[in-house]
Amino acid sequence: MKIRSLLCAAILLAGLPAAAAEETLDRIVAVANQEVVLASELDEEVQRFRAQFLQRGQQPPPAAQLRERILERLVVRRLQLDRAERLGIQVDDTTLDAAVQRIAAQNNLTRGQLRDALAQRGKDFATFREELREQITIDRLQQAKIQQEVDVSPREVDQAVEAAAARDNQEYRVAHIRIGTPEGVSPEALREARTRAEAIREQAAEEGRSFSALAETFSDAATASDGGRMGWRVAGQLPSAFTEVVEDLEPGEISEVVQASDGFHIIKLLDQRSAEARIVEEARARHILLKTGDGIEAADARQRLASFRERIQEGESLEYLARRYSEAPGAEANGGDLGWTSPGKLVPALQERIDQLAAGEISEPFRSERGWHIVRVEDRRERNVTEERRRQRIARQIRQRKSQAALEQWIRKLREEAYVDYRLGSS
Repeated sequence: MKIRSLLCAAILLAGLPAAAAEETLDRIVAVANQEVVLASELDEEVQRFRAQFLQRGQQPPPAAQLRERILERLVVRRLQLDRAERLGIQVDDTTLDAAVQRIAAQNNLTRGQLRDALAQRGKDFATFREELREQITIDRLQQAKIQQEVDVSPREVDQAVEAAAARDNQEYRVAHIRIGTPEGVSPEALREARTRAEAIREQAAEEGRSFSALAETFSDAATASDGGRMGWRVAGQLPSAFTEVVEDLEPGEISEVVQASDGFHIIKLLDQRSAEARIVEEARARHILLKTGDGIEAADARQRLASFRERIQEGESLEYLARRYSEAPGAEANGGDLGWTSPGKLVPALQERIDQLAAGEISEPFRSERGWHIVRVEDRRERNVTEERRRQRIARQIRQRKSQAALEQWIRKLREEAYVDYRLGSS
């Protein structure tokens, strides 16, 4: 159900006169294809963004500027929901309930406490659920589009690793605000976009307004909802227009307005670091697993494993016993060999026991989520995983950069191809 339908239902339940309800809640401020944005939706979003600044003890941006920008965001949101509906993307109640539960848990609340907290802020729980359903729908739509277009090749990673080494493997944590410009933009529209970017830059750098709140309010970038934060990037994984600018900034400093092919950017360097060597201790272990259930009691499994342990201590082969008796996947072929593993790679109970054993030592029977085990550490070693981790990190950065670019391009195309009629000034 769309927000428009929810609002209409709320009108009926409240028993307001139809004419008053239409005037109060149902004035249309924009039409996007066949969808509408209502004045009540716009007012609610404007109040939410104003509150972000006020909570930080800062004055919000000018009201007209704020309303215009938020209306554009609502239009883009409505276009995405319309596209998702056309593609048959839906979010069932089971998925929605799980998402509500995660949000409650993240805030250390029960579901009932979350409902009460929303009510204290004047937020109806049913409306919150439907807005969450819409956001999950949009996330699924965007993910589907990104998966179709984004791929990272080994060669790309090789080139990025080489480029990072040439810059001493420096990494930067950056946030930015993008004021987008379409292809073929007129000189007048280009000047207007620069003027908007300069005004926002002044609010951030000179007036001290929150950069993250300004990014969420005004940025056209895919990172806007996260306050413009792009995460840690090696220089080569920053947009080309950013690299030299970022290298000249100190942490906390905000750049001048930077022009690029996709618009104007305001860049803030949040932090920087040098890549450090990473050494991990690995263990090679072998185990026997017995699963309980189907008539096998825990006491029986434990007793059998205790017997196996005694036989191994007397010289019998753990590998032989694992091949014959272990119920771990692949045990018949590998004799219970877990291979070389680094901390955190195994189920917690098994990992904890391996961490406690010296090389050659065998454990007492113990229980994990998979059943009952005995385990022996065969050997230990230290391994330098700096390059391996660097490649993994850079591969993630490449995928993130390409995903953001693909998403921004798709949203820009969706917006340019849509019919949009603004009615903000109508009564």
